[in-house]
Amino acid sequence: MVEMNDAELSRSVAQEAGQLLLKLREDFFLAHPAETIDKTISDLLRDQADRAAHLFIMDKLSTARPRDAILSEEGKDNDERLSADRIWIVDPLDGTWEYGQNRKDFAVHIALWNAQEQVLSAGTVDLPDQGMTRSVLDTVEVPTKKDSIIRVVASRSRPPATLKEIVSRLGELLTEAGISHSGVEIVDVGSVGAKVNEILCGRADVYVHNTGFFEWDVAAPYIVAEHYGLVASHMTGEPITFNHMPPYVTDLVVSRSELYPHVLRAIKETQGA
Repeated sequence: MVEMNDAELSRSVAQEAGQLLLKLREDFFLAHPAETIDKTISDLLRDQADRAAHLFIMDKLSTARPRDAILSEEGKDNDERLSADRIWIVDPLDGTWEYGQNRKDFAVHIALWNAQEQVLSAGTVDLPDQGMTRSVLDTVEVPTKKDSIIRVVASRSRPPATLKEIVSRLGELLTEAGISHSGVEIVDVGSVGAKVNEILCGRADVYVHNTGFFEWDVAAPYIVAEHYGLVASHMTGEPITFNHMPPYVTDLVVSRSELYPHVLRAIKETQGA
C-alpha cells in the first residue's frame, strides 16, 4: 500500500469521519421519533457524535503519523505540543448545534501546522451532509457569482457587535469603487467551514467574526480558503498563526480578493461604532 501524503491523509480521515457522523445521526433519529426529541436528547446526540468522531480521528492520525502532536477540540490539551514540529489541528464536529438540529451546515476540520515554517501545510473541510469536501488537493475553480448582491456571512449566535455598521459602510465603499450598486446582505450559517464554503460556492463573498473562537474552528477553513484564492487574515490584516497556548483566535476575515481592501477599510472605520 502506498503511504498517503499529509494532504491526502487529512482528506481521507475527514471524509471517513464525516460518514461516521452521518451514520450516527441517522441511527439516532431512527431510534428517537421526532416528537420525542427535546434539547436534552439532542445534546446527547451531539456529545456522542463529538466523542466518536474525535476518537476515530485520533486513532487514524496517531497510527499514520505517530510522532506528530494533535490538538483536538475534544482532546485533553497540554503544552507538550508547543515544542512539536508538526501539529494536527482537529475539530471532529464543527457546527455541533446545527448537527443536532439535523441541519446540513456542519463540518469536519483537519489541518496540519508546521511549526518551523510557521505555515499550515495540509487541510480539509469535509461537509458530509452536503456531499462536499474542500481540500488543498482540489483543482481550484473561481466561483461564479449568482447575482450582483454582496453577501457577508456571520455567526447567527455571536456576530460582531458592529456587523450592521460594517455592512453599511462596506456597501458605501463598494458603490464608490463601482464594484456593486445592489447593496450588501447578511447571511447566517453554522460551521466556520460551512461559512467559507458559502463563499467558495458563490453564495456569499465575505466572512467576518470578532467574538473569538479556537484554532480548531479556524485552521482547516483558513488554509482551504487560501488555497482557493480567497484572502484570510485577522481583521487588522495580520496573518493568523497557530499552535498557541491557549489555542485561541480573536477574530477572522475571509474575503474574495477584490473585496478584501474594502472590507478591511469598512472594519477599521466602524470600530467602536
